[in-house]
Amino acid sequence: MTSRAMPSRSEHSGPFRVGDRVQLTGPKGRRHTITLEPGGIFHSHRGLIEHNNLLGCPDGSVITNQAGVPYLALRPLLSDFVMSMPRGAAIVYPKDAAQILVQADIFPGATVVEAGVGSGALSLWLLRAIGASGHLYSFERRDDFAAIARGNIATFHGFEPPHFTLTVGELGEALPATVAAASVDRVVLDMLAPWECLPAVSTALRAGGIVLCYIATATQLSRVTEAIRATGRYTEPQASETMVRGWHVQGLAVRPDHRMIAHTGFLLTARLLSPGTILPEKKLKLSKSDYNDEDVEMWTPGALGERVVSDKNIRRRARRAGASASAAATEGGTDSGPARGIRDERNR
Repeated sequence: MTSRAMPSRSEHSGPFRVGDRVQLTGPKGRRHTITLEPGGIFHSHRGLIEHNNLLGCPDGSVITNQAGVPYLALRPLLSDFVMSMPRGAAIVYPKDAAQILVQADIFPGATVVEAGVGSGALSLWLLRAIGASGHLYSFERRDDFAAIARGNIATFHGFEPPHFTLTVGELGEALPATVAAASVDRVVLDMLAPWECLPAVSTALRAGGIVLCYIATATQLSRVTEAIRATGRYTEPQASETMVRGWHVQGLAVRPDHRMIAHTGFLLTARLLSPGTILPEKKLKLSKSDYNDEDVEMWTPGALGERVVSDKNIRRRARRAGASASAAATEGGTDSGPARGIRDERNR
């Protein structure tokens, strides 16, 4: 597929033109995305819309099909595209993509490495953030996933962006052969075992560069955090997760939605130190796993002042409990027997 210049602002706004993607939303909220063609027709069970009726209309118009059913016509947002595009692997959801752009501090002109391209959702966000002056190097282990990602990226842009390089292979092996040492501004790792790639990532990053790991489970989070600390080459890792809860607002009926997009993954970030730098030791409170024999002794019953009851006292109380039970059985369950026994015990 041939490349061309990046789309201008006018290609994302103005009247609909041939080749534009248009999102049609019906009365029940169902969305259909079409690409406008001369003489093309959009068919649905509610009727049809001729593409010629959309050409020249402003973005945000309402078009009526042959059956009189109205459709809202808008250019789809990038978030709309990534949620509906073909998937080979699970995508990075927009809520996480937004945080990745912020926490990894992706900026125009940045050189970014992405590993685990999947279906290309995050690649699209990264390409938009770095702009034509930056470059995105994406790495994917599977040929089939890489093909899907390449197709999705080319579909969205209308071509394969010239500032995008997709490599099929293992990051640890392919990265040194693709980029020069200390030439990468940001690295985003979306893979099962990011700790395995830390040596290659540390070589490729510039001093002060950011590595961000997108990981699914708490065990992965723990392992990659400790692996980053063990290198001695990064700042203290920072971990977080993002949850988004929508709200229903209709007149005075204002309440949280019954469903929400909760945990999808953890984000972990750290910055590369300059060569030879030793990070100052951070003063931390002792955790539950940091203790010695003296600490254990402080939590024994004796140290806490717990009252110890003698065996003789226990036997006496057992005899009284038995006597109370016998009295209750003899007197037919009246209050005089057992109640008296209980009161006597409490008064002793």
